[in-house]
Amino acid sequence: MHILEDIKNVFLKDPAARSFTEVLTCYPGLHAVWLHRVSHRLWTLGLRLPARLLSQAGRALTGIEIHPGAVIGRRFFIDHGMGVVIGETSEIGDDVLMYQGVVLGGTSLEKKKRHPTIGSGSVIGAGAIVLGAIVIGEHARIGAGSVVLKDVPPNTTVFGVPAKPREGGAGETTQLDHNKLFDVCGEEIKVLRAEVEELKKRLKP
Repeated sequence: MHILEDIKNVFLKDPAARSFTEVLTCYPGLHAVWLHRVSHRLWTLGLRLPARLLSQAGRALTGIEIHPGAVIGRRFFIDHGMGVVIGETSEIGDDVLMYQGVVLGGTSLEKKKRHPTIGSGSVIGAGAIVLGAIVIGEHARIGAGSVVLKDVPPNTTVFGVPAKPREGGAGETTQLDHNKLFDVCGEEIKVLRAEVEELKKRLKP
């Protein structure tokens, strides 16, 4: 179950963590992942209804909904966690950090791969929505409140609605710096202003 590994991971990624007992008892993101590992095992054994019932119990206890069919790697940490939804065909790599309100959603009614694949070492900010069978590359960083509808290359930051890419992802030493995002909208406004000024100059008699 990698329980000790998960607890150590919390101390690395959450400066608010103070003691082993606190992390063990007061982190719903951990509890949701642990329950998911059991429900996923039931799912792979073909015990689909018990798996779903356990996942629903986890949802009621933690406020985090993870479908038992989702595949999740090691040291996955959901910080705070309330409102997180992870769909059936989602795949999440190792060392991924996710915040509250994130949705890994599907965009098809067909019974096939329809949810995102999240590369190892990625960070997904609060309230981000990632939709469809897209691939988020390793060490990518998704800004809070973003809507991601297309693949994201490795080591890339995306932000906005719809999300737009910039260079620089979530390295091991900068994974918590998810507040330091490029101001995509601000830069576009600067460009538009420059174009307007240029047009004004051309229109002057």
